Amino acid sequence: MSIPMEQAYLHCPRCGSKQNDVGQIPFRCDHCQFAVFFGPVAAVGGLIVDSANKLLLVRRARNPGKGQWGLPGGFVDRGETAEEALEREVYEETQLRLKTRELLVTRPNQYNYQGVVTEVIDLFYVCRAVDPSHVELEPAELDDYAWVHPTADYLDNMAFPSNRYAIELWMSELP
Repeated sequence: MSIPMEQAYLHCPRCGSKQNDVGQIPFRCDHCQFAVFFGPVAAVGGLIVDSANKLLLVRRARNPGKGQWGLPGGFVDRGETAEEALEREVYEETQLRLKTRELLVTRPNQYNYQGVVTEVIDLFYVCRAVDPSHVELEPAELDDYAWVHPTADYLDNMAFPSNRYAIELWMSELP
């Protein structure tokens, strides 16, 4: 069973008092009036394209979406720009260095992790790698990859709807 983030706040994170009105946005403590607004967290995804306009898809080795396809990427860390996060995440997951990146689209997403659903805003970039022939996966996160012209077989097995949306948008803009 999964619950929205706001339902997970049974006690105030500031004063610790038990809450009577769980699930409200914003969360407002009954005792000290501390507020949490549950804004979305930022994540990035790279549509890494090779010289033949094939797209790099990676298969997730863990939940959420274990065994499903996605794009290299992840959450933006505190103090980091989206572009820095993209370069870091792509390198951590694939060992690829990016030489170009261009923002394609942003899309809302939900990340269901250990039964709590977090609202996310995904930023997708179309990228070129310095050497796309040298993919080396991080086995704790990914267990396979493919350079493809995405077909329904891949698109129907995407871990996140926002990834599919970005891929379909990119494909619609191809010459």
